Amino acid sequence: MAKQFWKGSTLLAPVPAALVTCGTIEQPNVLTIGWTGIVCTRPPMTYISVRPERYSHDIIKASGEFVINLTTSAMCRETDFCGVKSGKNTDKFSACGFHTVPAQKVAPPLIEECPLSLECRVVDEKLLGSHTMFLAEIVGIDADEKYIDSKGKLNLQQCGLMAFAHGEYFTLGRKLGDFGFSVRKKKKHRPKQGSR
Repeated sequence: MAKQFWKGSTLLAPVPAALVTCGTIEQPNVLTIGWTGIVCTRPPMTYISVRPERYSHDIIKASGEFVINLTTSAMCRETDFCGVKSGKNTDKFSACGFHTVPAQKVAPPLIEECPLSLECRVVDEKLLGSHTMFLAEIVGIDADEKYIDSKGKLNLQQCGLMAFAHGEYFTLGRKLGDFGFSVRKKKKHRPKQGSR
């Protein structure tokens, strides 16, 4: 199969279409972030990359805190809106009908409509060119109880998480397996007693 070579770009997909909240519950702001991910397990670390000209940039820089709120396919229009409108002159919470919920460890609020929120505290920042990368420790997780089963397992596949891929939004599809399933030993089926 032939391949075309292109110059280096940001074509890594899919990525989350996350709503990042900053500020305070009294004066909240929200912006859409695609440039985010996990960078370490212990301690749990993440990052977001924000353009310095974005209204939220200086809020996060000054406070050192933010919340990453995962989005669902039902929130697609609102998520896009929060990525193209500025909180400098638009109350995006009101425009999108989002409700704030106090976080446990940081000042920025959670978005009630989001199934999972990661409370983050900045530990380092680096201007990389077009974006500032805020490296942060995940100091708390807030999960919607309706996605937690009786055994305490979080079932995110039930909420229709949304992803972003090269300028387009997608809903995540069906589950294909669990981590490690390719090497897990299969259980042996023993015949029931009395059967031949």
